[in-house]
Amino acid sequence: MLVVGGGPAGSACAYWLADAGWDVALVEKKHFPRVKTCGDGLTPRSVRQLADMGVEDQLEGAHRYYGLRANGFGKTLEMRWPEHPHFPNYGYTITRHDLDGIVVERAAKAGATVFQGTEALAPILGEPAEGAALPECQGATVRDREAGTERELRARYVVVADGSLSRFGRALGTSRDRSLPQGMAIRGYYTSPRHDEPWIESHLDIRDAEGTVVPGYGWIFPLGDGRVNVGVGLLSTDKRWKGANTTKLMETFVQYAPTSWGLTPETCLGPPTGGRLPMGMAVGPHVGSNTVVVGDAGGSINPFNGEGIAYGYETGRLAAASVGEALAGGGREALALYDERLAHAYADYYKVANAFVRLISNPQAVQLCVGVGMRSEWLMTQLLRIMSNLMRPDALGPAEVGYRAMEAVAHLLPDTLSARLSA
Repeated sequence: MLVVGGGPAGSACAYWLADAGWDVALVEKKHFPRVKTCGDGLTPRSVRQLADMGVEDQLEGAHRYYGLRANGFGKTLEMRWPEHPHFPNYGYTITRHDLDGIVVERAAKAGATVFQGTEALAPILGEPAEGAALPECQGATVRDREAGTERELRARYVVVADGSLSRFGRALGTSRDRSLPQGMAIRGYYTSPRHDEPWIESHLDIRDAEGTVVPGYGWIFPLGDGRVNVGVGLLSTDKRWKGANTTKLMETFVQYAPTSWGLTPETCLGPPTGGRLPMGMAVGPHVGSNTVVVGDAGGSINPFNGEGIAYGYETGRLAAASVGEALAGGGREALALYDERLAHAYADYYKVANAFVRLISNPQAVQLCVGVGMRSEWLMTQLLRIMSNLMRPDALGPAEVGYRAMEAVAHLLPDTLSARLSA
């Protein structure tokens, strides 16, 4: 069993498979700890997965926070994470530099063999199985980046977890559905006197240099160690935003951020970094005759808020369940259950989220939605539960009722996502 990539999705999948007793090899092209561009925020969904893997107690040095402070059009609201039967009511902020190695080490302790500094150059392809969406992958040609030596790693099943660019996935035949959202994000670090606040902060009315509201948000996430993570994310399917300069958006956001954060050239800790992020399960197919695609490599990021870590852990866990059943004798039919599990977990929710992104691609819609929402703490609290995917399965409250109404409307729209996941 081979896992390509040691980020949240790959390391979680490796852990769950190794913990179940399967022989797992994970290849990661860099050495841990390593820097990774990210907002560094763990929501309650992420914390639940880390707790289930038995590593939450290793986050003692991370900064615990309790909710979201939303800002927009002159209003500010502070909203705590909701009580939920399955998820905690708190989150953490921790850099991926510190986080990812913790989960990879957990996978190794469970029995996975981890090859750090080892790059998967290309899949080893076999004859395509009849009717398979992707060709059979017999393993990978890998290179030790220090020694410069190459060799083959053979495996019965391969998990593609090499991130949003997913060169390995593209070599197998995955592609992005361009009708579904793609995010653009950029982040940097600053020292700040407010580094240990109990809220992560979101600004919902970011503007370009001309003052036009754009479909996205800015964030300031306290890290508790003297630093804050500052960034902007652009969420859109509209062509008018595809050429947007996120560096300029970042500069404008920092310029107009509350002065109390102390975001100045003197407190900046280095140039910002960013990239493009496929969202809403936009990349597929997710299953081949002996392969599954997980996390950012499959476009699993939540279009509502740009959250990716939780969905990396979750899709890695779902994939592990299907691969384990395939290894236990279920074969290709068991592996195909991964598509069904993805559809059950995300198809309806991401259909609503994708429709939401189409709506806010219009600047007037952004102003109307945010402007109305920020005048009601009750309404924004319900929206927080929807956008962070923390609705309760055991109660039908306002958030659940509102979501079901949104879901009914979204089902009237063309649905490429459900078709992809159920194909």
